[in-house]
Amino acid sequence: MTSNNQGATMKQVELQDGASADIVQENVQHLKELFPDAFTENGVNFDTLRQLLGDLKVLDEGEEKYGLNWHGKKQARQIALTPSLGTLLPCPEESVDWDTTQNLFIEGDNLEVLKLLQKSYANKVKMIYIDPPYNTGKEFVYPDKFQDNLDTYLKYTGQMDSEGIKFSSNTETSGRKHTNWLSMMYPRLKLAKTLLKSDGVIFISCDDNEQSNIVAIGKEIFGEEQFIGVFPWRSRTAKADVPFGISVDVEWVVCFAKEKFIAGRDGNRKYFKSDDYEDRWRLSDLTTNKTKDERPNSYFTMVNPKNGDKYPANDTRTWAVTTDTFPDYYDKGKIVFPGDYEFLNIKRPAYRVFEQEDKEKALEKYGTENVKMAISTYLPEKDVGRTEHGSKEIRELFESQVFSYPKPTGLLKFFIENSTDEEDIIMDFFAGSATTGDAVLQLNAEHEGSNRKYIMVQLPETLDPTKSEQKTAADFCKKHGLPLHIASLARERLRRAAQKIKTNNPKFEGDNGFKVFKLSTSNIKVWNPDRTDLEGSLLDHKEHLVEGRSEQDILYELLLKRGVDLTTPIETKEIAGKNVYSIGYGKIITCLDDLIAGSDVEPLAAGIVEWQKELKDTLGVKVLETHVFFKDSAFRDDVAKTNMAAILSQNGIDHVRSL
Repeated sequence: MTSNNQGATMKQVELQDGASADIVQENVQHLKELFPDAFTENGVNFDTLRQLLGDLKVLDEGEEKYGLNWHGKKQARQIALTPSLGTLLPCPEESVDWDTTQNLFIEGDNLEVLKLLQKSYANKVKMIYIDPPYNTGKEFVYPDKFQDNLDTYLKYTGQMDSEGIKFSSNTETSGRKHTNWLSMMYPRLKLAKTLLKSDGVIFISCDDNEQSNIVAIGKEIFGEEQFIGVFPWRSRTAKADVPFGISVDVEWVVCFAKEKFIAGRDGNRKYFKSDDYEDRWRLSDLTTNKTKDERPNSYFTMVNPKNGDKYPANDTRTWAVTTDTFPDYYDKGKIVFPGDYEFLNIKRPAYRVFEQEDKEKALEKYGTENVKMAISTYLPEKDVGRTEHGSKEIRELFESQVFSYPKPTGLLKFFIENSTDEEDIIMDFFAGSATTGDAVLQLNAEHEGSNRKYIMVQLPETLDPTKSEQKTAADFCKKHGLPLHIASLARERLRRAAQKIKTNNPKFEGDNGFKVFKLSTSNIKVWNPDRTDLEGSLLDHKEHLVEGRSEQDILYELLLKRGVDLTTPIETKEIAGKNVYSIGYGKIITCLDDLIAGSDVEPLAAGIVEWQKELKDTLGVKVLETHVFFKDSAFRDDVAKTNMAAILSQNGIDHVRSL
């Protein structure tokens, strides 16, 4: 039956619909939260605020104002606000456990990838760790050209003509020792912040050259009050081979929180259980660092009511209770004396704190009952390891030193354990040797119930076998038939690390896989007409999708651009002889068949409506906002397309689009 509903239409998806999240539009609603860099100690920097709100004219106006400034800062800020028109193409053949894994490995320039992940992963990542290329004053390779970063990446990876593309360089002779590096880091940190959960945290490894600058731009992006600290990491014990001067043996890990930071390993606080108390409890010091002159009422001799033992206060450390409050605290069981419990070995009275009290305080302060202890910026060397330990791990996995100066998994495990919970997502968008992913896998195997997930992002930086420092890695890739770049080696490290875990933990059944995606241009064609042949351009643009792309490619772009997790299951059902896909349990329903005739419309629409009802019942919801997509060129005529939109609309499905 043909519908006469004239109100329903099927709008065609345009290229801009395939863009990543528009940060400018979202930032307007969260002024100071999302724009701390627009606020200075003197108030609002309106030029900065205007730019963050999308006023491009500011790029050409006046001098930079208060704060860490460098030539190109405005441009670096603007590039973070410019949406990406790229996509991530799925690569099941290079993945491990594609259908079940929750881990991601994304190959591509991390600036574009961070933009593309904005809709699907905003406020979902608990911890980010990055070990960006260090700025030693010599050349570092990163193909940033702010005019069009996606094109730069495609040229760098050989997907476009490479003419005119040069690597960023920080040579002393360029006079831009810090500016290129800062311009590379700034937009990435801006985008990373939006991915973090409210209690999320970022750790950034660096050396002496940029440590102060990372702290400065971090305070600008995250806010002064969100600066957590700097962890000195002793990367080696053997002195550098220098004839004189200083052997630099320490690197730095700078830490910022998005809003609040809850650190510490579970169980750092030791709670006791005794028969006379239902709630578990721990002991706290009953003295203060106040003198008898500062707290005269707390300077007294405490007497144990049970046996009369006396405990005098110290001149410089008085009791935390007074002569008046002591009886009340004792009656409530808050004070423990030496000898009260056989399993305690205390020399003086202590204060009892119940676990429920800790939980209530944590809930009030941090919004969670998860009780953790603060951690020290002094890293425990025996736990975190040094570069030599990271190198040993690589040799054990590869039987050769394919990565230079890798971070040890112990360092990453320390930060992950102290800042994440069992179901959290950990991200590293300078994945390098994939130490972060390996650390996540190890922790999941070591701790029952741990199901942490990782997102690794790595540029396919080409390996040059003619360079001595890259020859071992290049030879390994050739020997094992791997693509000659860092990203392929990082994936191989994750495969081997997973196999090692299976060998050492045969009963472990956790997630050891990863889904591979690669950055590319959108599946939706760009409208770029030939002004000398408009008729030919119109005919060429009749098919709006890029030739050669698979249905799976298109499905994952829809998933990404509609804000659905990349690991969300995709279900398939045959309806009216056509393959129909449900993404995210009915959030998106898609039919990408090449031909939908008039006679197909009614049964296909009816089947989609019925499937959506089934999905609603499964989810237990009354309303399921479903977006339905078809190929625009699949409809034989406009009548068929209009009728499809009308039937779906009559059944409560109003978001119907054509590709």
